[in-house]
Amino acid sequence: MKFTLSWLKDHLDTAASVADIADALTRCGLEVEGIENPAEALGAFTIAHVVSAERHPQADKLQVLMVDTGTGDPMQVVCGAPNARAGMKGVFAPPGTYVPGSGITLKIAAIRGVESRGMMCSMRELELSDEHDGIIALPDDAPLGMRYVDWAGLNDPVFDIAITPNRQECLGVLGIARDLAAAGVGTLKARSITPLAGAFPMPRPITIEDHEGCPAFAARVVRGVKNGPSPDWLQRRLRAVGLRPISALVDVTNFLSIDSGRPLHVYDVAKLQGGLTARRARAGESVLALNGKTYALDESITVIADDAEVHDIGGIMGGEHSGCSADTMDVLIESAWFTPERIGATGRKLGINSDARARFERGVDPLFVVPGLELATQLVLDLCGGEASEIVVAGAIPDHGRAIAYRPARVAGLAGLDVAEDEQAAILGRLGFDVTRGDVWQVAVPSWRRDVDGEADLVEEVVRIHGLDHVPATPLPRNDGVALPTATPLQRSQRRLRRVLASRGLDEAITWSFLPPAEAEAFGGAAFSLANPISADMAAMRPSLLPGLLAAAARNMDRGAASVRLFELGQRYLADAEHPTAAVLLAGEARGRDWRGGPATRPDAFDAKAEALAALAALGAPVQRLNVAAPGDAWWHPGRAGRLVLGKAVLADFGIIHPRISAGFDVKGPVAAVELYLDALPPRSRKREAWAPSALLALSRDFAFVVDESLPADSLLRAVAGADKALISNVKLFDRYAGPGVDAGKLSLAVEVTLQPTAATLTDADIEAVSAKVVAAAARLGAVLRG
Repeated sequence: MKFTLSWLKDHLDTAASVADIADALTRCGLEVEGIENPAEALGAFTIAHVVSAERHPQADKLQVLMVDTGTGDPMQVVCGAPNARAGMKGVFAPPGTYVPGSGITLKIAAIRGVESRGMMCSMRELELSDEHDGIIALPDDAPLGMRYVDWAGLNDPVFDIAITPNRQECLGVLGIARDLAAAGVGTLKARSITPLAGAFPMPRPITIEDHEGCPAFAARVVRGVKNGPSPDWLQRRLRAVGLRPISALVDVTNFLSIDSGRPLHVYDVAKLQGGLTARRARAGESVLALNGKTYALDESITVIADDAEVHDIGGIMGGEHSGCSADTMDVLIESAWFTPERIGATGRKLGINSDARARFERGVDPLFVVPGLELATQLVLDLCGGEASEIVVAGAIPDHGRAIAYRPARVAGLAGLDVAEDEQAAILGRLGFDVTRGDVWQVAVPSWRRDVDGEADLVEEVVRIHGLDHVPATPLPRNDGVALPTATPLQRSQRRLRRVLASRGLDEAITWSFLPPAEAEAFGGAAFSLANPISADMAAMRPSLLPGLLAAAARNMDRGAASVRLFELGQRYLADAEHPTAAVLLAGEARGRDWRGGPATRPDAFDAKAEALAALAALGAPVQRLNVAAPGDAWWHPGRAGRLVLGKAVLADFGIIHPRISAGFDVKGPVAAVELYLDALPPRSRKREAWAPSALLALSRDFAFVVDESLPADSLLRAVAGADKALISNVKLFDRYAGPGVDAGKLSLAVEVTLQPTAATLTDADIEAVSAKVVAAAARLGAVLRG
């Protein structure tokens, strides 16, 4: 929010310096982001008189001017402006001056053989507007030699402050002045708004069909106007805050939006067919907005339309078709109140950020609908002439009046400040609250403070105006001795998991908990959506961590990353609850090419499984007892993914993301991933048995079994490991073969069985007995020892 010092003083009677005002704004909670003064950049530019203008001897389009700057010693200036002439007054920049609009520092130079000692400047060269058809022409009575910024009123500091979403009233200079007056920086000037009697009945009907989106719609017509450029004072103020002057009628609406926080809109009556109606848009309708873009509308959007078409996206942006121009003779001024929630949803859906949306979305003062229209009418009459009709108000202006029970002692209880009751009442009164004192005060909230709805809010108002710098700095009490650990078991597990995953070459990512609904749909759909999201693309609460990691992988690979190895710890938001989860994603090259390994390889399901098992082992899960099952979710590649289960508990899913899903995120090639469900892990046992290695030498035996190709290898490994739990310490698959020598539909799986004696060295008979048990265990699965 930008405003100038002079604009502030229209509402605040103060002699405070710029620095004092800035300090007071920050103390009130209105953070000052910057202060700029055009005079600092334009201080060297002065008013000069062109004594003579002669044709340049070497160029038809140039003139040689003799310029009197007030020093008595005329300066020679070569000028190419078509409007330069003898006798005029303009703005002169001497050598050594930095010209902000052109980015150059002037120096004495010869132009086509004629020396030039300075420049006569245009508005664009001073960055005061885009006008550059000629140099600035000043009135004849402009004082010679005076600084231009002082004469033009440009010595006017511009404040830029940050407005938090709950301080909607400070999106107008009036609201900022009220805060400063409450803080003792000055006195708020009373503003009297006199209703203007209509000279004729309102000629165009105003109606509301969408009372939910637009509860109140006030309007009037001013006929016989003469639209043109707005006066200099108005143009200077709009330019100072970054707005481009357009015409008097449009500039009036922009002025009141900044001045009073009241967005308005004007329509050229000649371009309307019938009256105006606030209604829901209909399927297939669209509107060409003032920003030059065409927006497709739907039934969720409130619009202002006449009998033929839509002319305005209600509370957000007007349309070009009914905009005012130099030919406008009759103007309809609209002052409506739109529901903040509807404005927010529409703005996010259409991707429009406008000054009107910023104000309506936060909540414009509903009781200022008609007074704002009266102010606009008076300005239009003053600047453009004409006569005004009667005001018509459709619908009912919302009355959000409410009183809050307030105990002054709560200031000490909530903020630790001792503020006298009289001072509390005075602060609230200066802020516009109506205070009725008693054992428990009753405080009526003004219509422009939508954010205040409880006792704590009133305490906040008192404290911020009294001064947050008065809150004492009191250290918290500390117990003697060493502080006890405060991390929960889950937090300790997450710390351990982060260290393990990072040690395996993975980079931690932190992604949004919000997703575009389409991305959430690819992973089962969002159980929850935000009512007031940051944008339409951030509305769904994530059902999985994988969409965020996929998007991060796509961004990194687009920037040339050959290998992406990411992990994230966060929450999944499912219908039953929030679930703590860890996710791993591998994309690009799993191993780069080199002279030993040959070409680069891509990640596969076994890479993902290895990461899952390493993570689970670090968390204390009994990985040797885990079973592998088929994944239950459609975003995994069928046949190239698995699920790690312990009994009935699902601890993790791993494998290759379905190509359709990864392609939807613009990730090229196979993507291996893991999701670990941290809340499904069994409690970590605190008891750890000491490792006691056997004094006897282990030995291994190899077995090759012919099995059905549908038999999971993991089932065979588990069956073999269970053949003799006392002696078999490890079973490992080392070969898989299908081809000549093996029947169709069959596979040969070769396993290495490690035997670890504990009491005595194994005899040949002992080894044969264990081997028989292994063959028998495999036979129960239909496996036959390969000949």
